[in-house]
Amino acid sequence: MDQRRSYGRILLVSTMVGWLEVALAVVVGLLYVRTQPPPDHSVDWTDGTAALINLMMIVAVIAFLLSLVFVLPAVALADLIGRRVGGRESWWWVPLTVAAVAAPPIWVFAAYNHVETRPVLVFWAEATASLSAGALIARPRVSGLGRRVALWGAAVVAGTGLLGALGLAVGLLPAYEPPPIDRQDVPGTWVDHTSGRLVFTPDGLVTAEGVGEHAPDDHPSGPSRRCSGSGTWSYERGRDARTQEVRVRIPECSWSVWTVGGTAHEPRLLRDFGRPGSGRVYELRKAAGGS
Repeated sequence: MDQRRSYGRILLVSTMVGWLEVALAVVVGLLYVRTQPPPDHSVDWTDGTAALINLMMIVAVIAFLLSLVFVLPAVALADLIGRRVGGRESWWWVPLTVAAVAAPPIWVFAAYNHVETRPVLVFWAEATASLSAGALIARPRVSGLGRRVALWGAAVVAGTGLLGALGLAVGLLPAYEPPPIDRQDVPGTWVDHTSGRLVFTPDGLVTAEGVGEHAPDDHPSGPSRRCSGSGTWSYERGRDARTQEVRVRIPECSWSVWTVGGTAHEPRLLRDFGRPGSGRVYELRKAAGGS
């Protein structure tokens, strides 16, 4: 004999599924970030971790509210329609009722904000799929469902992260690599986020105009000492793309070694400063028409 429908359990499991969906998306997003060039500004991983914990707590509250407002009414309505139409409850009524329950607020919001039809339809379909997943998983009348969802969901999230990390380690996922350049790619004007610039010429000469000289505690985008002068430069190929360097010798400037970053379409010259592993980087990008 079937157990009695427990809407409290449905609420709990649906909330858990919503939270796990976001956790899985975060893991996939972090893996994707490893395949892209580093951000222009340094990342404070301590603050980032704290922000992520706070975000997941907020996600739990939002998942609870969405389950309460959309999933529970949709499951109850699906049960009612199934018994009236077919004489028994049918699972396929769940996504239909979820779509119907979610449609009015989505379309009212879109109409009020003059959102185009296509993105609204895409968002509606995504919202229906996400909420339906929670409703369908939470719907069965079985004991220990919450525990099973928590264990299997955690396993999927952790397994995705582990497999992704393994894929990055063995090369199945294309981890970010700096673009390989050659000596002829260096000549031109390279500028920072303000007015600092390095101007390289093909004959090995270089001119600095207001290029930053950061102290270990300076912020990459904050004010720093500036140096200007003239000197020479050379390109070192290194063992691979990560070890290639552009060496600049200007008596007025304290720095000398620049590494390569960015992409093949938008190469950057980078200089680390601060404590090792701090992620603080001062960068120059090649100006348009500067080749």
